[in-house]
Amino acid sequence: MKNFKEFKSPVNFLLTDIDDTLTDEGLLHPMAYSALWDLHHAGVSVIPVTGRPAGWCEMIARMWPVVAVVGENGGFYFRYDHTNKKMLRHFLVSEQVQAQNRTKLNLIREEVLAKTPGAGVASDQFCRLMDLAIDFCEDVPALSGAQVDKIVEVFTDHGAQAKVSSIHVNGWYGTYNKVTTSLLLLEKEFGLSELKALEVCAFAGDSPNDEPMFHRFKHSFAVANIAEFLPKLKAQPTYIADDRGGMGFTQIARQIIASRS
Repeated sequence: MKNFKEFKSPVNFLLTDIDDTLTDEGLLHPMAYSALWDLHHAGVSVIPVTGRPAGWCEMIARMWPVVAVVGENGGFYFRYDHTNKKMLRHFLVSEQVQAQNRTKLNLIREEVLAKTPGAGVASDQFCRLMDLAIDFCEDVPALSGAQVDKIVEVFTDHGAQAKVSSIHVNGWYGTYNKVTTSLLLLEKEFGLSELKALEVCAFAGDSPNDEPMFHRFKHSFAVANIAEFLPKLKAQPTYIADDRGGMGFTQIARQIIASRS
């Protein structure tokens, strides 16, 4: 593992997590948001890759200085065409399958809440299309690691995928994930083969649900708050920033911009 200041490879795309990578305690501060604009002006295309819901991703794709967004841990990607004022939405499963999956996820929700006192359904669940998000520390008192593991177990016992972020356990039915949908987006929208994408793209994250991205992208970064999760990660980031959250992301952004000079 290396310090982010050792990174010297020019990249054209930065894929990034949002919660606790761009944000601090749930807030997007000016410096991190300015870093997104700095990357944009430097010619680095930013793509948030997040567990956050479709409703959020619609706004992010439309209003942030980004070229696209992957949401709900790979359930879809959105890309807004500012010239033609049109939102492109690509979903990994049909509406019919989404409805079938929702019925199964509702059963999981009831079991999780019954078996894990203190857990809650994420406040943004109402604008999710593909997954179920269980809150273990965003708007509820923080649960123990054992309780979080129990939530994951309920999902997997029902045959669903489950990933732990810094605030939620996200579960869904399907074979997609952050990596597969990110690579699909890069190929379909930007003409990048997987081999080329891994050369010209970097990723920044902070938590276990980013592990597939750390594993697949050789130019992988984490902010300092990854430290609490490192013992559990089989695939770890190549570079770690000195600071946590948005300030760490700002450091990473500055290093990526400098490496393009």
